[in-house]
Amino acid sequence: MFMNIKYICIPVAYLFSLMSCMAGLSKEQTAERYPIIPLPAEVVCVPGSFVMDSHTSVVLKTKEEGIRQAADFLIDIVNQSQKVRLNHAFSASKGNAIVFVQSDTITAPEGYRLDILPGNITISSRNGIGAFYAVQTLRQLLPVACEKGTAGTPCSIRIPAGKIYDAPRFVYRGVMLDVARYFFPVDFIRKYIDIMALYKFNTLHLHLTDDQGWRVEIKSYPCLTEIGAWRKQSIVGHKKDVPRKYDGKPHGGFYTQQELKDLVAYANERHIQLIPEIEMPGHSQAVLAAYPQLACKDQSYDVSCDWGVHKEVLCTKEETFTFLQAVLTEIFEIFPGKYIHIGGDECPKDRWKECAVCQANIKRLGLKDEHELQSYFIQRMEQFVNQHGKSIIGWDEILEGGLAPNATVMSWRGQEGGVKAAQMKHPVIMTPRNYCYLDYYQSADKMKEPLAISGYLPLDTVYSYNPTGLLSQEESKYMMGAQANVWTEYIATPEHAEYMSFPRAIALSEVNWSLPDRKNYTDFMIRLKHHAKMLDAMGVNYAKHFLSNNQ
Repeated sequence: MFMNIKYICIPVAYLFSLMSCMAGLSKEQTAERYPIIPLPAEVVCVPGSFVMDSHTSVVLKTKEEGIRQAADFLIDIVNQSQKVRLNHAFSASKGNAIVFVQSDTITAPEGYRLDILPGNITISSRNGIGAFYAVQTLRQLLPVACEKGTAGTPCSIRIPAGKIYDAPRFVYRGVMLDVARYFFPVDFIRKYIDIMALYKFNTLHLHLTDDQGWRVEIKSYPCLTEIGAWRKQSIVGHKKDVPRKYDGKPHGGFYTQQELKDLVAYANERHIQLIPEIEMPGHSQAVLAAYPQLACKDQSYDVSCDWGVHKEVLCTKEETFTFLQAVLTEIFEIFPGKYIHIGGDECPKDRWKECAVCQANIKRLGLKDEHELQSYFIQRMEQFVNQHGKSIIGWDEILEGGLAPNATVMSWRGQEGGVKAAQMKHPVIMTPRNYCYLDYYQSADKMKEPLAISGYLPLDTVYSYNPTGLLSQEESKYMMGAQANVWTEYIATPEHAEYMSFPRAIALSEVNWSLPDRKNYTDFMIRLKHHAKMLDAMGVNYAKHFLSNNQ
């Protein structure tokens, strides 16, 4: 009797799944069954599910080291749940296996194919990057317990069957974290990288220097951290408040070179490149506090306690270039990647107009004005960076006065700078503030929100962004991708940084990864509500407006 009941129940459940897949799932049903972010290029429903249990083995059909590391990452994620224990099996298994295969048929460098069948799972990729992204997709289909690491009785894990083919739209998928205005501990940056990896970001841009602090150890110029890493106090409230108020508490900190090297290695394991930003020639008052001889005016300076654009900038004297070359030489050793961000934004020309050295340089070099002097400054630094086999990225102000020959333009004041750079056949990264500035308010009811710099950027606006929307087909070839920026003038803690970042950065992950005709905000919201449980399990202090559809 009981045998018959069991025999009937299983086929009925399987038949229901089979009929649903054969009939074709609606977008809403697909989102419920496969709540994957960013949305894959193709998802095909397969009836049934794969059952992961203590008999499941992980099989490597390749010796490629990156793929082995992706397999290890999956094993660690599953095993931390203490629900199932996975282990490597070096020979092929007849069933109940997760098989990693290196395949030349996957043409996209970061692409993968994930075949989840009732009997086994096969992950196919060209390399370790694709395999890692396949693991992130599979991870999102696992129970939330796998993220919590909660102890319990060993049991099985069911994963919905399906066939997924995937590859990203853009090669650059970034987030910028400003650690200059407020210093954030290394452990938090590691956590931030972990979240980024889950959503297939591949670049973390660290804003390491500004008027309010210098955050990276430079051994040849120790005063940068002895003096430049510390300010006397910080603003309380908004900078526009009258009178302006301060907390009277010193703030500062810096990362040692070894800490940053370890962070680079940690990010590399998750296929995320770290790009350092060393601001020049503006946003440099912390430098001048440490080395005032690099200024145009002969006086002492303090690390700034105020937000905003400052008139104090680096002078164009030879000593400045000697300093910057020495700094970048050490930066190259810490950050071995291709790109160095040199800032280039918001550089007032007041001090240069008053400076005999700068005016003599304009005359000597045959330049028209101070804008062309800034272009000379940037181009000279680009030549040095290029000589070391690297390339510069600069904010869109580097277009003014003439663009450096090999520069990548990061367009923030809107999209116009990016369009102009693409028309000049330069690589472009879009980060327009009206779509990508995560220090803006995210709720229309600002009185219920933490203090922010200005503006209003709700989740649906971030999701609606199309980085190539203003470009022709030919110009779109120069689009590398988009970046979310987390400026921290009004973000003093890791918890606040998480609140401002997520889920808006998650929306941008889909902008960067998924083709526009695949995107659907209603569908995204269904998947995102499932991810709220994952974010809870990971201990992320995300903004919860979307759970009540109240933005």
